[in-house]
Amino acid sequence: MKNIINDLLWGAIFFISILVLTMTRDLKLSGIVFIGLLVTYFIYQSLDNIRHNRKIASSGIREIDQMTGRQFEYYLSQLLQKKVYKVKQTKTTGDFGADLVLSVKNGEDIVVQAKRYNKKKVGISAVQEIFSSKSYYNATEAWVITSNYYTPAAIKLAKANKVKLINRDKLIEWVLHTK
Repeated sequence: MKNIINDLLWGAIFFISILVLTMTRDLKLSGIVFIGLLVTYFIYQSLDNIRHNRKIASSGIREIDQMTGRQFEYYLSQLLQKKVYKVKQTKTTGDFGADLVLSVKNGEDIVVQAKRYNKKKVGISAVQEIFSSKSYYNATEAWVITSNYYTPAAIKLAKANKVKLINRDKLIEWVLHTK
């Protein structure tokens, strides 16, 4: 989405500059308009980067990136409790693919697999594991929550199996809205 907006802004800068040139036939004025729009664009980009960096810093995602997998599971359990879920952490081994089981007030359960990855994207195995744990825990929903992003294959498989994927961006939103 951000790339589309960038492309549109660049297109608008060139379009307005050419429009000024064709309407006034003044190359100097068109150049001034072009440079003015370019400076405005770079100021906007700089302010947007500052805002983004502040958002990242206040979310604590850098601290999350340093956690172990088990610490991440515990962190998520605390975060989800603040979002009014009753949370049960499964045992470390033999969890049948679910790290957390969320109980909703209407009595339904959601199984969650937590993936704290820094460099690599979460692949289809996480989706397969959480989907299979859904029936084991008699859950109505299955989620995979990561501190990173998903491979295209994982996204496709999750969509086909109605597994909800929460990526880094959504996790940051959750953290900021839960504070």
